[in-house]
Amino acid sequence: MSATPPNDDSLPRPSLWPWGYVIALAYFTLHMATATRYGYFRDALYYLACADHLAFGYVDQPPLFPFIAWIARHTLGTSLPALICWPALAGAARILLVAAFACELGAKRYGVALAAALAATPAVWWVIDHQFAMNAFEAVLWTGCAYAVLRMIQTQNAKLWLAFGAISGLGVENKYSIAIFAFALLLGLLLTRERKLLFTPWLFAGGAVAVLIFLPNLIWNIQHHWPFLELMHNIRVTGKEIAYPPGAYIGQQIVMMNPFSLPFWLGGLLFCLFSRAGKSFRAFGWAFLITFAFFLISHGKDYYSAPAYPILLAAGAVAVEQLLFRSSEQQASGRQSKWRTALKPVCFAWLAIGIALPLPLVLPLLSLDGLVRYESHSPLQPKPTERSFVGTALPQYYADEMPWQEQVAAVARVYHSLSPQEQEEAAIFCDNYGQAGAIDFFGPRYGLPRAISGHQNYFFWGPRSYTGEIVILVGEPESGARKEFSSVEVGATLDIPYAYFYETRPILLCRGLKGNLQAVWPRVKNWR
Repeated sequence: MSATPPNDDSLPRPSLWPWGYVIALAYFTLHMATATRYGYFRDALYYLACADHLAFGYVDQPPLFPFIAWIARHTLGTSLPALICWPALAGAARILLVAAFACELGAKRYGVALAAALAATPAVWWVIDHQFAMNAFEAVLWTGCAYAVLRMIQTQNAKLWLAFGAISGLGVENKYSIAIFAFALLLGLLLTRERKLLFTPWLFAGGAVAVLIFLPNLIWNIQHHWPFLELMHNIRVTGKEIAYPPGAYIGQQIVMMNPFSLPFWLGGLLFCLFSRAGKSFRAFGWAFLITFAFFLISHGKDYYSAPAYPILLAAGAVAVEQLLFRSSEQQASGRQSKWRTALKPVCFAWLAIGIALPLPLVLPLLSLDGLVRYESHSPLQPKPTERSFVGTALPQYYADEMPWQEQVAAVARVYHSLSPQEQEEAAIFCDNYGQAGAIDFFGPRYGLPRAISGHQNYFFWGPRSYTGEIVILVGEPESGARKEFSSVEVGATLDIPYAYFYETRPILLCRGLKGNLQAVWPRVKNWR
């Protein structure tokens, strides 16, 4: 391959139309068609609760996504299709952005379409883009940062550091992990001949923009004594998350991204690091390796590195296109080999087969019984990321959708068994934010008050006026409750197929807390 000069903006570029948009629309449509198949994702219920307590920070997240949840609540609404619409749109945007990235790398029409197809086929994004959660926006923001750097490389316009700073600042307000990727991009530039882009005052201007956007959350963390760092420490020392050895972690990456896409993203990495045509883009290869190494060494969850793959998928599409298409002179003289011509549609067929196999595992196409049967015969079963989900029949991301409304209905039966005076005194205390979020979301239709909990940001929202004289406990073991209350009885039992075990613990009606709830509240803090 001959070296490819930086793109000339005066030259016409291939359009993303039609295939980029067709693939993005098909992706979005499939998500919307299956939006109501199972139920509300646990984290989505929590984010909606956070949206009722807007702040510049939260124990376990920056403030951007709760604000998006607030917008969602006051625009499209909170039905399952209305909520799924947001991550599905983000997924469609990611597909178009990867296609645009490939175009900027030098892809022609075939490469642009292939990049869009590659962006739509990794299994991890079918899961993420079907959850109303911050992770769906991560890949868009990470790729946006990389795209700003790519445009800088192509145009040598250092003012684009302002765009990089704005996107990365917004990204930090969505999820802190973008800081790892942003640093990796800077280090990648430093390790290549494009390091000259770092020696400009515009870099510091872009950094100032990022800091300015991040500043409200930074101040919030300082004022609240860095709760996120305390949370991360607690997760490490309790061993909540499963730390896989390097070999298993790499294997999970291949499964997560879909084994059929491995030749493409691996080819994209080799294109960036070693090819003559990718010489100007070495920084992206280094950025991926640095990001991947960080999460590997720090025992991050497998999907933490997923937002770094779009740049490799785009580069892989360019590499495949350059392999399959001869130079314009050779094509004009008719010397293009037959096998190259035959392989052009094969790439798309290969990807279609690759996503068809795991699709029932990552998109709710089947009944729950059908899903369990399909999973038992699939070699691509996802491994749990937390110890508490080991042995569950469903993948973790589906088990977290199962019990909510049934659980709230059971709580309502206990609550309405009390006299009106007792109801005024009764607190509904939940073990985790999923249960509490479900009470807050479904509770009004059952006449329930809002829940309280010590888990994550619910701890900051406090016990309100409750004393602990009457408490309905959700998700707590009976043995632990008897140590804290004078009287404990089972108010309702739950039988919810496929739900995680602590979501089917009996609903306990407790009386006589040993100590006033206002006084003992600091002890219920549960940041893990």
